[in-house]
Amino acid sequence: MDLTTDYMGLKLRHPVVASASPISSTFDGIRRLEDGGAAAVVMVSLFEEQIRHENEAFSYLMETGTMSFAESLSYFPDFDAYQVGPENYLNILRQAAESTDIPVIASLNCVTGEGWIHYARQMQQAGAKAIELNIYAVQTDFDVPGAVVEQRYLDILKAVKAVVDIPVALKLSPFFSSMGHMARALDGAGADALVMFNRFYQPDIDIVDLEVSPSLSLSSSGEIRLPLLWIALLRGKVKASLAATRGVESSDEVIKYLLAGADVVMTTSSLLRNGPHYLGTLVHGLTYWMEARGFESVERLRGSMSRDKIANPGAFERANYIRVLESYKIDYL
Repeated sequence: MDLTTDYMGLKLRHPVVASASPISSTFDGIRRLEDGGAAAVVMVSLFEEQIRHENEAFSYLMETGTMSFAESLSYFPDFDAYQVGPENYLNILRQAAESTDIPVIASLNCVTGEGWIHYARQMQQAGAKAIELNIYAVQTDFDVPGAVVEQRYLDILKAVKAVVDIPVALKLSPFFSSMGHMARALDGAGADALVMFNRFYQPDIDIVDLEVSPSLSLSSSGEIRLPLLWIALLRGKVKASLAATRGVESSDEVIKYLLAGADVVMTTSSLLRNGPHYLGTLVHGLTYWMEARGFESVERLRGSMSRDKIANPGAFERANYIRVLESYKIDYL
């Protein structure tokens, strides 16, 4: 049984990858994910806003103290003793890259062009095997047209690709007006992988306290459909690797994503629910199913139910929309 897969040039022993999560925010967590059976680990994202906030807060405290009392300078340790900026993240990345036997992929989210370039360089220097660009932004300026938003993705990708030699993946939003066209544009601009899809966490409203409150719920298997559709449509249409990341609760979802054409399947929610050891359960379930179906390798399995490989490609298009609506039965009528 050959479970190996290629993800943007990285040779992985199987296709199940631990995506960015609180577990991958520490060196101990990354080691636990490796011990649990992850083929690769995506570290939690480094957010430029957090770095800027920490630097500004530290500078404020230093300036406030020194302006109040000259002798207060002696109360503060050396500036270098503080983990202000990306140093802590990069130290964990460096330690993980040196001490684990699986690829460690850094994740980056910035708000300035300088940030994307600066921190991507530092991540490569720290030993990241690849960088995942987590372009997480909801466009709320109604005067900004879609073409400008799309160009921003392309500009960020090109800027990062120009300063690093390691593979670069993009974690995409599903909200582009023409997802296929955008995917091919990113592929043409040099994306090594497309990760589908980012989960945007929308706020909720507390009707008791009348406040806007953050709401986070773990993904469920019902969320697999949208990334499954686009992976099946894009398989064979782009050179970039395809990564699925949403709704993985069991090995069933892993199998479906691979059948659609994913090169790797990433999961966070199932690991937060069950622990890092659950990675082994997912891989075991995939292996058992492949043996029962006579698939000797992931390579043979991958994409065997993509749009171009099935007898009725229309099942992935509008005809399926009509059939789904007509198939629902109401028992009480």
